[in-house]
Amino acid sequence: MLQEEAGVSLTIAQLVQKLTGSRLQAQLQRQATESLHLPEIKLESLKEDIKAFLKASGWEKKLQNAVYSHLSVFPSPCHPAAPPEHLKEPLAYMRKAQASWEKRILKSLNSMCTELSIPLAQKRPVAEQKELLSKWNEMGTDEPGYLTAGANADLSHFRPVYAPKDFLEVLMNLRNPNYENGDQPSFRTHLGLIQVPLKVKDIPELKEFFIELGLNTGQLGIDDSTQVPPELFENEHVRVGQKVLTEQDSAAAQQYIRQGSPTALRAELWALILNVSSQPEDILYYEQLKSNVIQHDLLVDSLIYKDVKLTASNDDYYFVFEDYLYQVLLCFSRDTSVLDHFAYNSASPPKSYIKGKLGMEEYAVFYPPNGVIPFHGFSMYVAPLCFLYHEPSKLYQIFREMYVRFFFRLHSISSHPSGVVSLCLLFETLLQTHLPQLFYHLREIGAQPLRISFKWMVRAFSGYLATDQLLLLWDRILGYNSLEILAVLAAAVFAFRAVNLMEVTSLAAAEAVLADLSTLKVMPLLQIFLFATVT
Repeated sequence: MLQEEAGVSLTIAQLVQKLTGSRLQAQLQRQATESLHLPEIKLESLKEDIKAFLKASGWEKKLQNAVYSHLSVFPSPCHPAAPPEHLKEPLAYMRKAQASWEKRILKSLNSMCTELSIPLAQKRPVAEQKELLSKWNEMGTDEPGYLTAGANADLSHFRPVYAPKDFLEVLMNLRNPNYENGDQPSFRTHLGLIQVPLKVKDIPELKEFFIELGLNTGQLGIDDSTQVPPELFENEHVRVGQKVLTEQDSAAAQQYIRQGSPTALRAELWALILNVSSQPEDILYYEQLKSNVIQHDLLVDSLIYKDVKLTASNDDYYFVFEDYLYQVLLCFSRDTSVLDHFAYNSASPPKSYIKGKLGMEEYAVFYPPNGVIPFHGFSMYVAPLCFLYHEPSKLYQIFREMYVRFFFRLHSISSHPSGVVSLCLLFETLLQTHLPQLFYHLREIGAQPLRISFKWMVRAFSGYLATDQLLLLWDRILGYNSLEILAVLAAAVFAFRAVNLMEVTSLAAAEAVLADLSTLKVMPLLQIFLFATVT
């Protein structure tokens, strides 16, 4: 009980610290001060009257949403006496593995600099700044000189710092040094590629967690519900959704979206859940980031440009958003507010040194400024959002919130239930437990299922599913504040294609069976796997 109380106190202290000095606090103070001139504010009941005014004018709801947003993002506080690094990652061997992986990424980046004789950052010449500014809304038309990190560079010389398959190799080699796998009874029979014993949910626990996805609950994304005709459910669901938006309650929106979001309401609902509102200050902040892109040339600009060219530009759904992707990702790389998420991310932002000051800490700077080095496929985290948001600063804010709340976990080594290691283990455990014949068959022919599904999960299925299906999936990520649904869907895809997979005799053949997921319907797959599986 005392530990619980200490945890609550710590959470409250964190919230107060987070909100102190924030824009919201300044707005609340200004509103409270202005309310003193109102006739209904009496001196003898000042405190209660101001509270009533803030409630009636919607500011109390904004404060509640800010608190709820913070609680959704920040991890549960550990013991007050625990060292600060435990907030980032409690397991020492995970922290060590992540630090080692970061060194490898930085080495790859630095060696590219050396090979191409290009600095990590430099000021753009004035002529180049003018060209970039004039072409800001049409960066996808050709291969501009202002994005090739120097006059002597050519984009064909740039390579992604790493690809998902490189990251998978690192995860496969993870081991807990404190014991052999044989010492852990529950893990002796695990035959997958992930060899660290983390606690993941079984089917009964997943059923309980994803209870609103049950067969008897109305869902958007299901066309043949036996309970209520789909059009009746949809009409009522839209009505409720409009009410949720009128109330402007983040917690209610998050609960509502577990049954899927109506297309017309999705953009507003996601913004409400993520506590994003386009204020003049937000637009100004985005313009400042844009100005930083115009003035300074970073090596990561070319990595971003190359990644968009290799992925979204070749995608039937997303190639039309090429300009948006450059704008958002180039601004993102300069956004130092992203550094805040490293307080609860097992990763640490990479540092570089000012020229001639190598190894001198006082001359170390975070590079890139947001602390995130893009990898192959990174731009696919932004692409689906372009369908929902057409105003650049709003699109930018939504992506940044999605990243610091969810996507960073897909490329960081941690023990978090939504972290990529847990997702891999959950996927393998579900498949081995509920489709043992298929799992053993694929393993025997050298087609470990995780080798195929890893790229889906690391991209949150972006670029693999049809966009309408992907958005229904991301509805549930937001609704449950969890990425675990990615592992469940990956297992469900294997279950759906099990008959064909039992006939293959090689990894290449298995990959061919699972090469095209664009015709799959997400919700029926999830429901059948979770609620029609015998446990």
